[in-house]
This record gives sequence, structure tokens and C-alpha cells, in this order.
Amino acid sequence: MEFLPSLQHGIDDLKPSLFELLSEQQLASLLPPSLRYLLAISTHRYPRYLLPVLNSFDEAYALLTLLVERHFLRTYGGSFTENFYGLKRARVLRVKGGEIPRAQLGASDSVRDVVKLGEGDIWRNLAVLVGLPWLKRKLDESYDIHAAHSNILGPGYNRDREGLRAGASIKERLMFYYKWFLRHIYPSVNAAYYFSLLVFNMAYLFDGSKYHSPFLWMIGTRIRRLGEADYKAIELATQPTKVGPARPGEGGSILSPRNIARTVKPRLLTSLRILLPTSIFALKFLEWWYASDFARQLSRKAAENIELPPPILPSLPPSSKKALPAQQSAEKRPSSSSSEKPKRIDPPISSTTLLPIFTVPIPPDSHLCPICVTPITTPTAAPTGFVYCYKCIHHWVEGTHDRQIAFMEGAAGFKSEDGEEDEGWGKEEGSREGHWESGKGRDAVTGRRVLGGTEALRRVVV
Repeated sequence: MEFLPSLQHGIDDLKPSLFELLSEQQLASLLPPSLRYLLAISTHRYPRYLLPVLNSFDEAYALLTLLVERHFLRTYGGSFTENFYGLKRARVLRVKGGEIPRAQLGASDSVRDVVKLGEGDIWRNLAVLVGLPWLKRKLDESYDIHAAHSNILGPGYNRDREGLRAGASIKERLMFYYKWFLRHIYPSVNAAYYFSLLVFNMAYLFDGSKYHSPFLWMIGTRIRRLGEADYKAIELATQPTKVGPARPGEGGSILSPRNIARTVKPRLLTSLRILLPTSIFALKFLEWWYASDFARQLSRKAAENIELPPPILPSLPPSSKKALPAQQSAEKRPSSSSSEKPKRIDPPISSTTLLPIFTVPIPPDSHLCPICVTPITTPTAAPTGFVYCYKCIHHWVEGTHDRQIAFMEGAAGFKSEDGEEDEGWGKEEGSREGHWESGKGRDAVTGRRVLGGTEALRRVVV
């Protein structure tokens, strides 16, 4: 099955099989998440320098890929991962059938020079290799952020966003139409994208097309195997450039701009074809190791006799005392014979308005949402580390949760830690506006401000 297209031709031995092309695409798809993972790990040690790069990872990766792919297209005739599989990119000739198969046997050098990528072909291939994946990642990310909310939050989310407000700015109009495009048109565009890839793959598999991708068909480029003439040309192109004597005033150091441009830079870019695939295989091995049952058993045996205390945060509300071990709680609990009533600890205070912040207690069971006190559905983590239902924490950060509205309107039923009606919460008449903060834009348990609003919430994959 691997060389099915070659067996069907009988003469075109340089045409790669579909399975080679799919393996190359799979390797290329592993590069962005692997580099993002390494960058995220390094950011914990050097956040001041690497955090801006991690926040703009797609743009930084696209720029880095542009430099690397341009070097490989000009030197090796193919992309970084295609060269790893011994493949190249060639122009489709403007002749009948688009190729001259018999000339490849006797004049392979001449054929290679004819189908070699020109400068315009290189930039068109860079648009397919770098620009198209970047645009696809940004659209997928925007769809997950803006369009997926309507499926979880229900019709109320769409009803509030059906039309533009009067006097909306140009930025608001563009964002409104962009979200409308993501919700109504982009799913069809995404389906057409994958369907066209499937059609071209099937046509390429059964020798019905020279292109395995519709985008390569649009730019007139196809994938070929490297031949003997290609290896000879690559060997000549990768030979180190002889550096002449230094110019007046220029040192002979290897760090000089002249030596870096002629020797260090080409060798560094060439070494990536061995270093990056090796690092990917190492990461996949580590992923398998930590996901295997053997690694889980070792971790379970090492931690089965270790009891870690719960985390203590300085801004936790009074309910955090429920998370203390039973022995410590019993020591601090007053005896039954004592008639002294336990005192309520003050809630967190806002540093800007100097008002107390309405928070919720931590439930006794970690499987319950702290806001609705029911089993968590669609787990979502706040930047503070607490996990809630997605709908609950989304409405809480926006300040529209029913519990917040009822509290700020002065509804009774809010009790203190001893289970009795509290004077500051349950028996206050009228609205609490101006006396309390509802917790809008803050974490529901700690009262800490959530930078970025609802965009800072992250879904938890269980």
C-alpha cells in the first residue's frame, strides 16, 4: 500500500505515496504544540522575558517558521518536515500532462533545473506553509472563544448580542460582524476545507490527480521524491562557504557578522532537521510514559502515604476554614458547654472601593461547584485555581449571576458560618448597592480580580 501510486505508473518512481505525505503532515502538526509546551515550561523560570512570547506564540511561531521554511525551500527544495522524509516541491510544467517522465531517466539534471522552485514559487509556497496554518489556528481559537459560548450559555447569550447598540464604534462593528461570521459562516467554511482535502487525497491515492492538496493545485506545485540529481545539488549547496581574509577593521572571530552570515547561520538552520524531530520523539515518549499505567502505579505508590495540607491563601474568605483538617477544626471549635457565639470573620475588602466583596464558601466536596453547590458540569478553572461550572463562573465574572443579584438586592437567606442569620447579611433591608461589591470581575471564592474577564477562564479536560 505504501507505493501504490508508483505501482500504478510503472515509470514515475519519484511520485510519493499518500501515506508518506500524511506522515509528513502529522509530523508537521506536532511541531507547534511541542514548542508551545517547551516554552510554557521555560516561562515558569523566566516569566519576565518569555511571558510576552508565550502570549503571542502564534505570531512568534509563524515568524520563526517563515525564516526556517524559506531557508529549506531555497536550499533543499522542500519544507523542513518534507526534507526529513526525503521529499521536495517542484513546479508543474506547462506541457501536455504537466510532466516529461521519459526525460527524467536520461536528463535528470536538466529536468531538475526546469522544475526547480523560483523566487515567486517560494513565496507562494510560504503562504501555504506558514500563512494558511496561522490563519486556521487563529480562526479555530476565535471560534472556541466567541462562538462556543452560545452553545453552553443558551439562547440568553445570543439574545443579548442580536444587534448593535446605537452609536457603536467602528471597532465594535467589526467585532460584531466577525463574531457573526464565526457563528454562522465559519462552520461551513471549515467543513468545506476538510472535505476538499479528503477529495484531493482520494484522487491522489487512486492516481486521479497529481496534487494531494487543493492549495498546492492553486499554486501549481506538487510533492516529489528526492532523486540522485537532487542529492548532488543539495550537497553542493550545503558545502561551507570559504571565507576570505578579514577586511580592514574586521576581526577574524567566529562571532563577527560576516562569519555568522556565511558559516554559523546555515549550519544552525540545517541542524534543525535533526534536532527538532528528535525532540518531538522525546516529548511523545515522555507523554506516553506519564500516561501509561506503569507510571501511574509508581506515582500512586510514592504518594499513598503522604498527606498534604490544603493550600492557604491570604485572601480566602471565612469559608476556607472548612477546608482545614478535622483535628484542627475540632481544636478551634468552642465546646458545647460554652455559650460564646463564634465570631464571623470579615470578608475580603476591595483595595479600590474599600467595600466588602461578596464571596461564596468552599463546598465540603471538591466535586461540587462553589457557586451553585451542585455537581460540576463543564469544569472551568479560574486563574486562582478553583474549578466551577462554566455557566456559573461566566455569569459570576460578568456580574449577572442570580446569587449575586439576589444578594445585592437585599434578599434574605444568607447565613454566617454558625448557620444562623447574620446581621450583616441576612437581616439587612433594602439594596446593598454602595455597601458591598457583588464580586463582578472577581473570583467567586477568593474575591481576587480576574484579569481579562471571561477570556481568562479555561476549560478543564477531565
